[in-house]
Amino acid sequence: MKESIKLKLPTLLNDSPIVIQCHDTPDADAIASGFALYDYFLSKGKSVTLVYSGPNTIDKPNLLLMINALDIPLQQVAHEHNEGLLITVDCQFGAGNVSPLRGTPDNVVIIDHHRQEIFDIPRSEIHPKLGCCATLVWTLLSEDKSYAIPANVETALYYGLLTDTNNLSEIGHPSDKDMLDSLAPDLSLINRMKSANITLADMETAGLALLRTSHNAAFNYSVTAVKPCDPNILGFISDLAIQVDAVSSCVVFNTINQGIKFSVRSCIQDVMANEMAAFIAADVGSGGGHVSKAGGFIAESALRLKEPTLSAEAFLLKRVHQYFTGFDIINSRSHNLDTEAMSRYQKRPVTLGYVPTLALAELGSEIRVRTLEGDVNILASDDVYIMIGIQGEVYPIERAVFDASYDTTDAPITLIAEYIPRVYLNASEQNFEILERAMGCIANSRVCVLATPTEKPTKVFTKWHDAGYFAGQPGDYLVMKESDPNDVYLVKGDIFDRLYEAC
Repeated sequence: MKESIKLKLPTLLNDSPIVIQCHDTPDADAIASGFALYDYFLSKGKSVTLVYSGPNTIDKPNLLLMINALDIPLQQVAHEHNEGLLITVDCQFGAGNVSPLRGTPDNVVIIDHHRQEIFDIPRSEIHPKLGCCATLVWTLLSEDKSYAIPANVETALYYGLLTDTNNLSEIGHPSDKDMLDSLAPDLSLINRMKSANITLADMETAGLALLRTSHNAAFNYSVTAVKPCDPNILGFISDLAIQVDAVSSCVVFNTINQGIKFSVRSCIQDVMANEMAAFIAADVGSGGGHVSKAGGFIAESALRLKEPTLSAEAFLLKRVHQYFTGFDIINSRSHNLDTEAMSRYQKRPVTLGYVPTLALAELGSEIRVRTLEGDVNILASDDVYIMIGIQGEVYPIERAVFDASYDTTDAPITLIAEYIPRVYLNASEQNFEILERAMGCIANSRVCVLATPTEKPTKVFTKWHDAGYFAGQPGDYLVMKESDPNDVYLVKGDIFDRLYEAC
């Protein structure tokens, strides 16, 4: 995450005045993101205003409580702003869900976590993989060490994350988790706001939605359309639907400004909700979360380009059916791979990272490593090392296997990662980037594997993590260690040639 941040808030301090604009129907995430930026610029002595526009006035009880309890100076305006800097948060200047407060995009900044739809604003910081815009703002604030986030802003950021990820159940990106771990919100106020979030009308919406659910008996999944409502209601309905005995996976959705918001639930090992959400949103939006609970967003503009004739419901039914009928499932402990059809490779001399677990924690202590794919829990042992792959993937390896397969080196570790894995030590409450303790290693020529490109989406239950699976797309490589037929795993197609060469 940090490697991809280009905008630096101190570079905006030369502009004055500054207007921060939420989208026309502000939710908790937009309000929190705007408020955090407002406080930052105010602390730097800038003239700053926090606004939203459009015809509708905020009337939701939880949002009014948030604004009043945290002293958020949010104003509804109708006039254009033509002086100084305009920053749009949780939305993109020129998009349909935000009224234009100036005639041209000159001196505009975009800070958003939705799929990019506006491309002519040079100063745009857009990260659609994040669960909320608040995380992006928190990251920007954290980079300026001269600014300390005050308590009311911490509570606002936490509530923004909470509401945009269905009570934290749909968090997927590690940066969302990092922010969550760093904040100390007023939990009493958070609980009051949560209790003011669902209205009687929302309860009626939930009841009506469950009456018109599409159910597939062959794969035990359901897809449910909900009329426009607060996004949190989707999670509420999903939690009800997944308790039905004939439903092991479900998708609940509604159409909102600029697209489709959807929520996913799963209660079976062969379907991870976060991976299913990513599959549904592939090429048209973003999705992620936890193994059992996840969610996502599909951009209307992208959907129309991909499927110009399909309704939202027809598109989701199509994607969900493709998901259940299109995967190969391989268990590394009980597979019947055709090794005659696989080619023989050896690892190239690429410098990977490794760290003995005892260099991180005491014997028997739990080590939690946060990665882009999720948190990995490993017990510290003299017999276990942690490997760090080229894209930041992390996995345990037996010390004897490491000694036989790799040579150590002082060369710099090769890492092309959106997020650098972070170590959390539960015993000491310490956390740090794993590269601070990692050393370099290069595979020796004795490491040979059999590999073949996949022809369809594939799920692999590895020997190291058979409680869940790793998912790959066509063109990724299925790899089996020649010396251990039970060690089967996937390698992304775009990096396979960088890591392996023919024997």
